[in-house]
Amino acid sequence: MLLTCIFCMKREEVKSKTHVDWYFMPTNERDLPKTHIYKYDKHMLSARDGPFKGRLTWNGSVDFQEVSIQIHNVTFNDSGLYECHVMREFKDFTPPSNFMKNISLKVKEKATNNAAALYSEIMMYVLLVCLTLWLLVEMVYCYRKISKSDEQAEDPGTNYLAVPSEQKDNAANPVSE
Repeated sequence: MLLTCIFCMKREEVKSKTHVDWYFMPTNERDLPKTHIYKYDKHMLSARDGPFKGRLTWNGSVDFQEVSIQIHNVTFNDSGLYECHVMREFKDFTPPSNFMKNISLKVKEKATNNAAALYSEIMMYVLLVCLTLWLLVEMVYCYRKISKSDEQAEDPGTNYLAVPSEQKDNAANPVSE
């Protein structure tokens, strides 16, 4: 399960130290304090001790615009509220920049099918078949047109001199000089 957290930097924020903390609060235990489950600080990534030990991996970008983590071997106990905290300390700017994002995760036994996704997939295949048939019809049409043009070019009966209709009556009269 990928928990996506994105905090894009502005152009003037390029030179900064980024600190990332992930917290978890179980769904059924809202009165308990949140648990610190993952930390990035000073180029060190570390999963904290607890139920997530060995199951979390960093999935963020090198420039720390995306600071996502991934949970492996998801269980029903992983349902709850996740918080992503990002703090940037700037070398050229005094106040740090803070960001927090809440992600609610509910683990289900079986994924439900989304009707919109199913319809869009069906429409994609119908469109693909229709476009393929249209392309095939166009290819056959063009092939026949080219073949007919080639046959007319090779037919000796079509190599004749065309005489305009107003000159047909005078065609037998010789031309005098």
